[in-house]
Amino acid sequence: FVVKIGPGCTLANLYNNILPKQKILPGGSCAGVGIGGLVTGGGYGLMSRLFGLTCDSLQEVTMIDGKGNSVNSKDNPELLWACKGGGSGNFGIVTELKFKLHTAPKTMQSVRFKTKNATAQKAKQIFKTWFEESKLLPNHCFSACLLNGKTVYILLTNTSKTTAAVERFINTLSAASQTTSKTAAQPLATALKTYYGRQSPMNFKNASAGLYKSFNEIEPFIEEVLQKVINTPGMIYQVNTVGGAVQNAEFEKTSCFAHRSYFYFSELQAYWETPTQGNKLMARFEEVQQLFSENNITAQYRNYPDVNFKNSLQLYYGTNLERLKAVKKTYDPNNVLQHEQSI
Repeated sequence: FVVKIGPGCTLANLYNNILPKQKILPGGSCAGVGIGGLVTGGGYGLMSRLFGLTCDSLQEVTMIDGKGNSVNSKDNPELLWACKGGGSGNFGIVTELKFKLHTAPKTMQSVRFKTKNATAQKAKQIFKTWFEESKLLPNHCFSACLLNGKTVYILLTNTSKTTAAVERFINTLSAASQTTSKTAAQPLATALKTYYGRQSPMNFKNASAGLYKSFNEIEPFIEEVLQKVINTPGMIYQVNTVGGAVQNAEFEKTSCFAHRSYFYFSELQAYWETPTQGNKLMARFEEVQQLFSENNITAQYRNYPDVNFKNSLQLYYGTNLERLKAVKKTYDPNNVLQHEQSI
């Protein structure tokens, strides 16, 4: 089952059309996200551990290249490889995308854990426990752990049976948290709408804060990060699970997404109402990002860019950068398509 989509199609529009047919594309959960930008930067979400990244379901790309020609990846598999995680406005303007769709899980259950008034030390301990337990989850589960102000939130979603590993996760994180709440297993279309997010304009910044294989990589300095978040109303630090099907060797061969060996994506977020608040948050945001870079966090997710990243292309594309530069020369030799972090 395949579908052709324009790059401006939002996830909400896509899901509304394919879920009634019991089909799913492993995209994100924010309703207003456009599929074109999502897939060309990789694309992950609640179903990635089950089906792979969004780009792993991409079969064909049509675009207008930097020379003004309409080109299709059927004529050059290298272009498809490059658009699976390395597109992002580098080679051309995408006009059509062809995807393989997957049989959608029938239901999804959510479990939420919350701990209020956490100190940085307490938050660090919960994050450590979460890292240890989330790595054992089956592929039909997704989890996120975040600090918002002084509150630690953990989310678990499950689209299949509650296995022994899931039960263990719930019991362990319940013991580590103040409160636990569960939803009943809901039809997938209903459950996904819970995560559609706000769709009206707002002042915010969201950027990658590194990909990790384990808690060990951040343990020496994470308490300082968490303290800065606690001291900065409006800032959120979040870590999400990947792994599972994202680490499929065949997917790795056929896409330029460079960070498949990692088990965790992290992100830093900031939300504000006034310019004064925004200026303060941006300064603190950069302080936190510096902590990660100073401590050798060297893999970043292209779809969560940060204008302040030094050597950003290396952070996003890793060992695939030189190969991507060759694709750039083929389709946009005069560098017509350019921005602050373009190839």
